[in-house]
Formats: sequence, structure tokens, C-alpha cells
Amino acid sequence: MCFATQGSGSGDERRIVELLAPLAPTLLTFDRGAKGRTLIRLLRELRRRRPDLVVMEGTGLTGGMALLLAHRWFGTPYVVSSGDAVAPFVAAGHPWLRLGAHVYERLLYACSAGVIGWSPYIVGRAISMGAPRAATAANWSAGTSAEDARATIRRRLGIPEDAVVFGLIGSLNLARRLEWCYGVELVLALRATDRVDLRVLIVGDGSGRSRLEELAGADLGRRVLLPGRCAPEEVLDFLAAMDVGSLPQTLDPVGALRYTTKLSEYVAAGLPVVTGQLPLAYDLDDGWIWRLPGDVPWSPEYIGALTALMSSVSSNELAIRRARVPIGLAIFDRSLQQRRIVNLVRDILAAGV
Repeated sequence: MCFATQGSGSGDERRIVELLAPLAPTLLTFDRGAKGRTLIRLLRELRRRRPDLVVMEGTGLTGGMALLLAHRWFGTPYVVSSGDAVAPFVAAGHPWLRLGAHVYERLLYACSAGVIGWSPYIVGRAISMGAPRAATAANWSAGTSAEDARATIRRRLGIPEDAVVFGLIGSLNLARRLEWCYGVELVLALRATDRVDLRVLIVGDGSGRSRLEELAGADLGRRVLLPGRCAPEEVLDFLAAMDVGSLPQTLDPVGALRYTTKLSEYVAAGLPVVTGQLPLAYDLDDGWIWRLPGDVPWSPEYIGALTALMSSVSSNELAIRRARVPIGLAIFDRSLQQRRIVNLVRDILAAGV
């Protein structure tokens, strides 16, 4: 059986169902809007059906408590699939919960039959916390871009053919304490340049969009383009219109240990990436990643380095970097990830955990 703590119909649910497809898992519904009732319903289902194994995508407390209680009460073995370092992620927004989150994360991994990490770094963290087995499934990008996507999207948005476009696609959720969301680094860097052929394209929506509009000032609709959310099937089309993808992540355990869905999408689009001095920026780089200094993407050091890159990058350098983006990078291959995770689950079942 499987479920996703992001809720029924979410991208996380689609991911775990697809990873486990050869095993034909039974999908459990998860209602994020009624967590108490969901916890009780999950426990009842697990007690009644006594599955051989339950796989949870995500690390939300409601789902995790259901697994821990079912493991203790009914002996139900479970696997956790996680993309984040749980305790640092929780503590970043709620420092007073740090200890409780650390205990929860350690219990969740130590009592599990195995862990699926979105990155090899999460796998290492889980093993260090007591997970007996683990494997990496770094996600994948579905579909392809239309043949003329670059020209079509640029015409739609009024971007000149010869413009240099830095951009990203994602949820624009504002961290109010920092007044920061994805894309702020791009807008601040662009505003510090006077390069007329430079554009920033930020595709998405959320509470941070008004912050981006405010920072863009007179460049909004001219050098800074905020078209809003796009349909999932249009993601690679919009990426095709860009020249550089931004991957703004912190160097603390929240950002340094994770891969995001953006990374697999950038690779699928053949898009060079600018990011911080992250482990992935060394491990995956073969000349297609720019690594900028600075512990956080809102630091003056990071913004200054991004400004310098935007001001100086040439069409020739962009072409060289694009040619070095790997085609079919194995870690983002869907079939390989699926095979790896199916083998993990089969070994757990064979061991009778």
C-alpha cells in the first residue's frame, strides 16, 4: 500500500504510484484538510487490511504518526520516501520545534524497513539515523517540449530572439521573515545591471508574486516577466525559452542535502544552471553549472556574483554551457529509478521485515 502526505491528487502521490507501479500498490487516500480524521482512517485501514508493506511519500506528521503507531500496534512494516532533512526544515520556520522534529525524524527512520531518498545525501542522513536500507530516487521530468517551443513562448511573452533569459519555474511562496521567495535573487541581480538584452522569466504563482512585482519596479513587464502559473505540460516549453535556470538553495542542511524537481526539469530541457556551492553542483557538474559564493541566495555575496554573471555572460559561453548539459543523466532516468525502488521493496518483502 502507499500514500502521499501532500494529499490525494498531488504530484507526490503521482510520483510514488509510478515508482511502485510494477508492484501494483493499493493507493490510500490522504486528506490534508482533515488530518485528525485521516490519521484515524489510516490506522483503521492498516489494522483491517494488514498490508505486507506501506510506503509513504513525504514526512508529514499525520502520516508519520500513522506509520509509527501501526508499526507498534500491528507490526506493520513501512518505507518512507523523503526529499528533505526533516528537523532542519521544520526548525527553519519554527525554531522551538527543533528537538521534537529531530526526535520524530530519527524515530521515523530507525523504525522503518527502508528509506527512499530524493538525493543520495538524504539517503546518507537516513542511514545515519538508523534506517536499515535505503535507495535514491531523484525524480524525473515527464514529457518533452514542443519543437518550436522556444520561439513560441518568446513571441507570446514579447522576448526578443537575441535576449539572454535567466529564469525559473516554481511555487512563489514568500518567507515573510526574510521577505524572500524563488526569483528574488534574479530580480535583484537584474535591477543592478543596465544590460538591455537581459530578461528574467519567473513562471509560477503564490504569496511572493507581489514581492517580485514590487522589486521589479519599472522593469516589470519589460525586463522582468511574471506570466503566472503554467500547466504541467507546458513546463518544458517555458524552460525552452530560457538560457539559464536558477536553482537558489541554501548551504544549510535544508538546501544542501536536497535535489528539487527543478533540477531534473532543467536537465530535460538542456538548460545550464546557476546555483550555490552545493554538493550537487560539484557531483553533477561537467561544465554546465555556475557555482556562486554565498551561504544563502539572498546574501549580498550571492546577489553580487549573480549580477556579475548576468552582466558579462555571452551568447558563446551560453552555447558552450548548453552543449555540456548531459543528455539522459542516469540519476534522473525514470525507468532506472523505478527498477531501483522496486528491487528495494522486493528485498524488504523477501526479508520478512
